[in-house]
Amino acid sequence: MAAPRPHWLFGDQLGPHFTDPRHGGPDSRAPLIMIEARSVLRRRRFHRAKAHLVLSAMRHRADELGDRVTYVRAETYAEGLERAGARGALTVCHPTSRRARDFAGARQGVEILPAKGFLVSHDDFAEWAAHGDGPGSGSGPGSGSGPGGAHGSPPGAGHAMRLERFYRWVRERHDLLMDGDEPLGGRWNLDHDNREPPPRGQDTLGVPGPWEPREDAIDEEVRHDLDRWERDGDVSFAGRDGPRRFAATRREALAALRHFVTHRLPDFGRYEDAVLAADPVMSHSLLSAPLNLGLLDPAECVGRAESAHRAGDAPLNSVEGFVRQIAGWREYVWHLYWYFGEEYRHRNALRHTAPLPRWFLDLDADAVTARCLSTVLAQVRDTGWTHHIPRLMVLGSRALQDGWDPAAVTDWFHRCFVDGYDWVMLPNVVGMSQYADGGLMTTKPYTSGGAYLNRMSDLCGPCAHHPAHRTGDRACPYTTGYWAFLHRHRARLAANHRTARAVSGLDRLKDLPELLDTAARRGDAPP
Repeated sequence: MAAPRPHWLFGDQLGPHFTDPRHGGPDSRAPLIMIEARSVLRRRRFHRAKAHLVLSAMRHRADELGDRVTYVRAETYAEGLERAGARGALTVCHPTSRRARDFAGARQGVEILPAKGFLVSHDDFAEWAAHGDGPGSGSGPGSGSGPGGAHGSPPGAGHAMRLERFYRWVRERHDLLMDGDEPLGGRWNLDHDNREPPPRGQDTLGVPGPWEPREDAIDEEVRHDLDRWERDGDVSFAGRDGPRRFAATRREALAALRHFVTHRLPDFGRYEDAVLAADPVMSHSLLSAPLNLGLLDPAECVGRAESAHRAGDAPLNSVEGFVRQIAGWREYVWHLYWYFGEEYRHRNALRHTAPLPRWFLDLDADAVTARCLSTVLAQVRDTGWTHHIPRLMVLGSRALQDGWDPAAVTDWFHRCFVDGYDWVMLPNVVGMSQYADGGLMTTKPYTSGGAYLNRMSDLCGPCAHHPAHRTGDRACPYTTGYWAFLHRHRARLAANHRTARAVSGLDRLKDLPELLDTAARRGDAPP
């Protein structure tokens, strides 16, 4: 019997399903190759916690695989393959970025196997899209999430019906939350039940905290290496590192999933769009990072949530909200990344070109007066994570209102979030957050004044700004910025039935000249 070809594992292909021959993986006897390429860390100024998590997860997986894997620390992937002796034929599961796929596809003898870690195959999505249900067809209410994938639904559920149809198709195809041919409970979409503001008078939701890992010798080694590389000027990081907050092994990821389903899923749904300053995690799962590292398979995540509901341990609105995040939005974003093509990266329908200001690039939360932005930026600085509403309605909204270059915004989210990858952030930021695709993905831009943040969070009360003030010393930068954004894009937004009414409100603003002057005087200074 001929010896099997070596199989290359990327750093986000770390779960057992990537090496299981029963599900299209490599031969069980195939030697494995993993490459830790320093050039990846030099390419961008990644968040320190993200670099730690990825390297910790890779090294933990190599430790588990033992003698079966050749783990190479190299400058580039090409050098790593050469040092691993992979000069001929090898296999690799479909990489998650175009850059990696193109690199693998250009090497002679490399066979790219089907993608893993998703419910829907590329072929099945193409078939669905070709039958008139794909992106660009139809419009109507639906839902999705902000930048970060697998994290919730945007306020107002103004999403195009194309996502809603896709989500229903996935539910039917995979028999998720179904009662025969009908959705369990009689409704496909329970978003209306999942938009409650935070409970008044409470600093936290009062639910058990998220699962937390225990660092080990591998984490200590990673931290030592990152310290040394940064000290030597080899790489540069943003944000702070540690302690590690996210699962880095399969065992840890399963423990985190069990903990969420048992202790936090029941209270997840109703407050999934709410924000509390002292409780940034609330009832969110923190599973997007291990999912995107390949440590969990989406089928097991939605399956455990559904089982909890059928056992009477979690209400349907919480379970449906969680299933929608993973089987709906995460799947849709993954496929749109490939479906829209490489040119999607360069879309800039609103012609926003302003550079990201230094305080934002440096995660300098202390320079910011607006409590919402300062709080959220500090969460990103300290953990590399915040949930979907702060991503969309605080960070993304600031960028949209101030006209920052969407490509630079996409890069920032990719670098600064532990769950951020090219496939995650490109559709989420270019399409959902910055409306740079002009409506291919959503029916309107997602931004708001301070009133929305005041209703859905406890951030505005102690703030030096006031959400109802458009001008003056206490002008809320989000309220001022919202109206300035509508004014700047008045012609385009007046022609959109989703935004025409808001644009007409400009005519009622007697202080519009002063408002525009307020926005102009602030410029790119921290609000």
